[in-house]
Amino acid sequence: MIGIRQKLLLGFSGLLLIVAAMGVITIRQIDALGGAIDVILQQNYRSVVACQEMTDSLERIDSGVLFTFTGHDDEGMRTIQEHEANFRHALQVELGNITLPGEHQKAMQIRGLFLQYGKVLDQVTDASLSLDERQRLYFADLLPLFRQIRHLSAQVLEMNQANMHKASERARRMAASAHNIMLSAIFSSALLALMFSVLSHRWILRPIKKLIASVEEIRHGNLDIVLDTTSRDEIGQLSESFNDMAATLRQIRKSDQETLLGSRRATREVFKVLPSPIAVLDLNGNVEVATETAEHFFGLKPGVNVRELGHAWLNALLQRAQRADAAAQPVEESGFIQHFAGSQEYFFQPMAVPVSAGTALILKDVTQLHEQLELKSSVVATVSHQLRTPLTSLRMSIHLLLEERVGRLNEQQQDLLLAAREETERLVHIVDDLLEINRIESGKARLEIRPLSPAVIGREGIEPFLVAARDQGVSLVNTIADGLPEVMADQERIRHVFANLLSNALRFTSPGGQVTVTASQEHESVRFSVADTGSGIASEHLEHLFEQFYRVPGQKEKSGIGLGLSIVKEIVEAHGGRVGAENVEGNGSVFYFTLPVRQSNTSIISSP
Repeated sequence: MIGIRQKLLLGFSGLLLIVAAMGVITIRQIDALGGAIDVILQQNYRSVVACQEMTDSLERIDSGVLFTFTGHDDEGMRTIQEHEANFRHALQVELGNITLPGEHQKAMQIRGLFLQYGKVLDQVTDASLSLDERQRLYFADLLPLFRQIRHLSAQVLEMNQANMHKASERARRMAASAHNIMLSAIFSSALLALMFSVLSHRWILRPIKKLIASVEEIRHGNLDIVLDTTSRDEIGQLSESFNDMAATLRQIRKSDQETLLGSRRATREVFKVLPSPIAVLDLNGNVEVATETAEHFFGLKPGVNVRELGHAWLNALLQRAQRADAAAQPVEESGFIQHFAGSQEYFFQPMAVPVSAGTALILKDVTQLHEQLELKSSVVATVSHQLRTPLTSLRMSIHLLLEERVGRLNEQQQDLLLAAREETERLVHIVDDLLEINRIESGKARLEIRPLSPAVIGREGIEPFLVAARDQGVSLVNTIADGLPEVMADQERIRHVFANLLSNALRFTSPGGQVTVTASQEHESVRFSVADTGSGIASEHLEHLFEQFYRVPGQKEKSGIGLGLSIVKEIVEAHGGRVGAENVEGNGSVFYFTLPVRQSNTSIISSP
């Protein structure tokens, strides 16, 4: 079996072989070309230069002879002696660089003729002879020798130049041969690369493309695809593994489908017997599965689209859950949905929870809880009203006794009546708080909403506590500035809020401490804060402070029954604000509430 590795190795080995052969041939051609050029430069070129120097020196000697004929003997003799030496040096170079057939014979002829030329030259330059005799010797003997030597030197020069031309032609032919060999090698490499590319496409790319197409089919859910596994290389092995994987996936899908169908059947059966209305919706709002109670109360049958049922609160709830991608509940303060089925009234607390590819709608039946809350409010109101009359009589009786209108009291009797009056007043405050919170929760408390200055609210809220703070040794500081925007509030109710917060702050601040009232703007609201320097409140109690009847452990019995802060919360939330508490344990605490800022077109509002 020839694998992909062997196929790739075979293709790249062929390319490598061609490149190696091309490199060897090119190196040999370059070496041969370098040798030819070396012959041209090192052998023939030296002879050419030597012949040129001999010819030039011979002509200079002849010029020196002519200078002596014109009476310039000294200058002529210097020229003759200088260039005679140059000629002999050049002749020696030529004799030592014989490279061509016949070149040595001609060089020896030049040597012999120059020896004769030297003897005649001595006679021509002999000052003892007459000028006529010297000129006769020059034209008769010296000039013919000059011409013969120059002719032979020219022949040697031509021989070397001819040989240089032949070497140049040979180098040019070798370069052309190397060029052709290089082109052939490149063409062969390109042809082999093209062939290897075609084979690679058939061996590798085409099977890989089939694998990619098969993976896309599986991604779209087609698990019935089967690949051809005729090839015995790695691609064939991969195709076999792919077919095994597809078969396994088909088996798993079949098993999952059976399991899913069984789970759906079990889910439907379980849903039918669930007591609470529950429905699972798809992304389009169609009911996939629902309990019998959901179908009975709200018409949530499988296959029904909830948008067609006409429940406005349901559509809004689903939209909020989908936008936030989190559990959503109704925006109404109570969180209850009133629903009539037959002649009965029910209350449900709905919740929409995003789940995988849909939404789960859960409607908790809080009818009994709602009835209990109404019964509690009714009982509290009734009991509170029934207690007010005897409490009023009891207060009056204690008051008359303390005034001694029915007889004098001893000291022990006065102490007992004072304690009874204090407990009676405390009981009256508790009854008033119960009635107040009952009115707010039932919506019977009317709020006279009007624009108020935060600075005025702060001054009026602090004023009743200035004397008590001074007597207690606590510094009561008001830092509310006059430049804050007006807020919309019921003056009496907000004064009650300040009374609760300030009385708590003074109660838990030791002498020498400080209570500070501040206010600041936050977006469309003004935040009022009451900070004290008391012992602080443990963090685990902060979230429960505004619950009804909640008291932080360790407080004195006379600190209240835990209704004051819950009344504060009800009043502030009725204004559209919010309340909270913060502290650093051991360094005091901060209670705050917010009130909405007056808008430009807002006037006095009477709210039930």
